[in-house]
Formats: sequence, C-alpha cells, structure tokens
Amino acid sequence: MAILPIIETPDPRLKQVSEPVAALTDEHRRLMDDMLETMYDAPGIGLAAIQVGQPVRILVIDLQEMPEGVEDDGTNEDLRVRRPLYFVNPEFLEVSEEVTTYNEGCLSVPDQYAEVDRPSWVRARWLDYDGNPHEEKIDGFLATVLQHEMDHLEGILFIDHLSKLKRDMVLKKLNKMRRAAA
Repeated sequence: MAILPIIETPDPRLKQVSEPVAALTDEHRRLMDDMLETMYDAPGIGLAAIQVGQPVRILVIDLQEMPEGVEDDGTNEDLRVRRPLYFVNPEFLEVSEEVTTYNEGCLSVPDQYAEVDRPSWVRARWLDYDGNPHEEKIDGFLATVLQHEMDHLEGILFIDHLSKLKRDMVLKKLNKMRRAAA
C-alpha cells in the first residue's frame, strides 16, 4: 500500500465528474487500499478517488469510532476501532426530506470547516471491495459522510453548499493559512 498525494482546492480536477467503474479489478482494489492508507495518514474519515487524482466512482469511509464505553477525549486515538467501508459506483435511491446540520471539513480544503445541511438519511446502492452489491438505508453521521464523499464524485466540494460570502471567507482563510506556511 502507498500514501497518495491528496489534491487540494482550487485544483480543477476536483470539479470533474467521476466515471463509473465498468468492472471491478485488482487495480481498483489496490487503489482502495491506497486510499484507505492515505485517509488514515491524513487523518480523515472519508476519501473519494478523485481526491487522489483518479476520476472513478470509488470512495472509502471509516468513521473510526471509539469502543463502547470509552470516552473520546482526544487522548485515546490509538483505541479507535477501524471499520473501513468501500463504495464502488454508489448511488442514492432515496433521500429524506428531513435535514441534519454538521460542521464539515475536507482533506481537499484542509483545516477549514463550515456547517452544511444535508438529508438526515439516504437509501443507497453500491458495490463493496469484492464487487458484492449492497442496498441499505443509512442515517446519522455515516449518511452525512457518504453524501459529502459522493459529492466529490460529481465535482462538488462541501464549500459549494455554502453561501458565496461564507465560501469566500473559507477560501480566504485557506489562502492565508497557505501563505503563512510558505
């Protein structure tokens, strides 16, 4: 496995629509393995293939939750339980009218966060790592993360859901951060 470079805004590749995977291959599985390693290293909880320069409809998610009864106080990172999820050619069959708001961030818009409204649940269909089909109603935080990552497959960033004023403020802060780091 390898850690891949993550594309950051304003790279135009982030705006392209990803292509469906015609047939899942070992090359796609290697990509998913590399995406997971890249995501864990970043660190993040979701990554779409386009974020590592591959315009295919693949994404990985791992919420890396704490075990039952262990409080997430920021000092127990090594206790997080990894349960990677693989989504190939994901699609929404239905979305709720009820909306949930989360403070979202993105590895392609580093260290910037903003509240985004999304449907509180989705019914999705996808193929897993081995090409097995799944169809499931997904809610809660996983539903939000899945929607965020699926936006990447359509060339949409979380900041595209913000008002122009808020989006400009986030981009201004990002540019200021980059200049300070240079």
